[in-house]
Amino acid sequence: MSHVNQHISQLREDFMKGELSEKTLYKSPDLQFEQWMNDAISAKVTEVPACNLATVDSQNKPSSRIVYLREFGDNNFFFYTNYESRKAKDISENPHVCLTFFWPELERQIRIEGIVFAKADKEKSDAYFNARPRDSKIGAWSSPQSRVLQNREVLDTFIDINSNTFHNKEIPRPDFWGGYHIKANYYEFWQGRKNRLHDRICFTLGDNQTWKIERLAP
Repeated sequence: MSHVNQHISQLREDFMKGELSEKTLYKSPDLQFEQWMNDAISAKVTEVPACNLATVDSQNKPSSRIVYLREFGDNNFFFYTNYESRKAKDISENPHVCLTFFWPELERQIRIEGIVFAKADKEKSDAYFNARPRDSKIGAWSSPQSRVLQNREVLDTFIDINSNTFHNKEIPRPDFWGGYHIKANYYEFWQGRKNRLHDRICFTLGDNQTWKIERLAP
């Protein structure tokens, strides 16, 4: 075993910052999510909206990456990306996805499974794009996301071209860039507890559109 592996194997962290009880749990998962999101913002958690987005392609090959949640409510979640990226290709082949939030400052994790219901409507994608910093707009036009580049200079050239193209002009949202709309059907709220005996409570959406609440063994 390497020195690094020996070091990793000895890392220990006990969890003692909170508990998750059915007595105080919201009966609607979107409200529980909103409460924990507010808690994370109040605690100044680093990168609160960052989450892992897991996708699966038509060959059942998984892939994951960090994205930013940009809107949520009523069990709907929105993020934005390049529609020609790998994640977009996966979604077109298999709309089932999973979002995972991890907030170590609060010793909390939330896992949300759902289906990409649709691309966000044009007006929503336009509104978000128009609110982005100008350099981010140039970046959206310039990056052929997930494609192979010979070197960094190729990307810099695309940026220069688009910077000149849109000099002193409004930058419109490219057709290949926009939002995705996820409809959640499963949540798992995880609160770290002492001795690895964590609290895990899940919400599963039934055929009658009501949520079943269950505690899971840690």
